[in-house]
Amino acid sequence: MNKTEQKFVATIWEYYTQQGRHQLPWRQTQDPYHILVSELMLQQTQVQRVVPKYEAFVQRWPTVQQLAAAQQRDVLIAWQGLGYNRRAKFLHQCAQTIVSDFGGSFPRTRAALEALPGIGPYTAGAILAFAYNQPVVLIETNVRRVYLHHFFLDQEQVADTAIYPILERTLPAKRAREWYAALMDYGSELKKTVGNPNQRSRHYTKQSAFTGSDREIRGAILRVLVQENLTVMQIQKQLPEFEAQRVHTQLQALLTEGLTQKAGQTYCL
Repeated sequence: MNKTEQKFVATIWEYYTQQGRHQLPWRQTQDPYHILVSELMLQQTQVQRVVPKYEAFVQRWPTVQQLAAAQQRDVLIAWQGLGYNRRAKFLHQCAQTIVSDFGGSFPRTRAALEALPGIGPYTAGAILAFAYNQPVVLIETNVRRVYLHHFFLDQEQVADTAIYPILERTLPAKRAREWYAALMDYGSELKKTVGNPNQRSRHYTKQSAFTGSDREIRGAILRVLVQENLTVMQIQKQLPEFEAQRVHTQLQALLTEGLTQKAGQTYCL
């Protein structure tokens, strides 16, 4: 590392020591299953919303074997309030695959983890770093924000490939778990104080508005199906704020994705 990078590392560690979110429940475990639950919940969801959901989820299904044996309906119900319900389905399928194909033990290689349902490059890296303390290179929105702010302040359209070499040089070989926690906490604070440097990333995409979106309709459909099994007409009647055809379209999409089921004319979870 050069002097600039050494100063950067010192800044991150100092912040983490003084202001790090050490109390977060997924920081108290090295169980790869619990890490997976937290990572999937945290995707595009604020930390304060995730904490109670995470705690309730791992209390109900404390092991990957117990989640694998659960009914998908129960998993989807437990997920309510987090959005992006496909994550719940992927988590359930992932647990089943780990139990059936790996004897209940998580793989310890990136390639094997990425082959599991719902696990992409970042989530695989997060499991390796947070569960096994492996010094793998991984980038998510907060990590990207930190490096853009400190090393690419006057540049636009910065690719992650430009960040990787600096990340590799500043990544401590034996403290990957703490380092990534520190980067994420520091990046979260940067968003409040300096805006969003991620807008200067080549990979930046602005999240679409939730209100009136297909995502809102999908979530609303699942919420009414939590209560009872309904026909399409009954579902549309319970969701008068949305155009009936859009409700029907999203209901069919949920059916295709396996998030709902149909028996005769009735839909259910």
